[in-house]
Amino acid sequence: MRKNNEPILEAKDLTKIYSSGIINKEYTVAVNNASFELYPGKVTSLVGESGSGKTTIGRLILKLTEPNSGKILFKEEDITDIEGRSSKKDYYRQIQGVFQDPFSSFNPLFKINRVFDMVFREFELEAENKEELISQSLQEVNLNPERILDKYPHQLSGGQLQRLLIARALLLDVDILVADEIISMLDASTRMGVLNLLVDICRDKGLAVLFITHDLNLGYYLSDDTLILHEGNLVERGATTKVYENPRHPYTQMLFESVPDIEEKWDRSEEFIPEQITEVVEEFYQNNREEGYKEVEENHYVLMSLPDNIG
Repeated sequence: MRKNNEPILEAKDLTKIYSSGIINKEYTVAVNNASFELYPGKVTSLVGESGSGKTTIGRLILKLTEPNSGKILFKEEDITDIEGRSSKKDYYRQIQGVFQDPFSSFNPLFKINRVFDMVFREFELEAENKEELISQSLQEVNLNPERILDKYPHQLSGGQLQRLLIARALLLDVDILVADEIISMLDASTRMGVLNLLVDICRDKGLAVLFITHDLNLGYYLSDDTLILHEGNLVERGATTKVYENPRHPYTQMLFESVPDIEEKWDRSEEFIPEQITEVVEEFYQNNREEGYKEVEENHYVLMSLPDNIG
């Protein structure tokens, strides 16, 4: 097992640009020069509003899309351009994803026992103790093998299906789990169970977890480190307690101010104008030209100006 102070994955200046149209092409910068690390036994929350580029970063790590520039180092090896079925299979043997809609992750025609059989076959796992290993992985996510394995996906709840996806990752003994909005489709009564399970497994197994969410409260509840994403830019990152207790980027400050206070009634006259935060952020960058990323305190970094504004 790697030491917790050594990153298992490093993203360096990742950039992803999407284009649309044939003649007059339009370009959208989904991720812009994003750099961060994931550590064994730690949960890192990637927080941002819809359209900020969160899911794109998850897809880049899972090799579901390729960056236009930048690198991804996994265990100090550059895997940015890995190709071929064998190389990707080896990568997925160590990195798995759990997504927002658990129902879309399962073939409705297959029973759960066949899903696990396919994992053994696809990744060429040792089959000698297959039933015992499957049973153990299910029990670790608080599922009863006797009640689960002979059922179809539609006979299970969303929370049970999310637990099955985590069990599949445990069966593979992965190093990294990318969890993309994994509780947004679950009932409130099952959310905390899935989240607590995720944290317990992260700590017990030494798993690195990238928890993608738009919910600031969940990010604070779960994570050791936090990444704040705004329009494709990582505007603030570092230890969760420092980012939350001392936000320095105006976008981060706006996010925290917008979280409802349970002790206060909503003021219906209060207005939020998106253009205002855009203007404030642009002014912030202009006032801090040439500073780029700055460490404002130990393990707390803020994007003071965009790359285009440097030099």
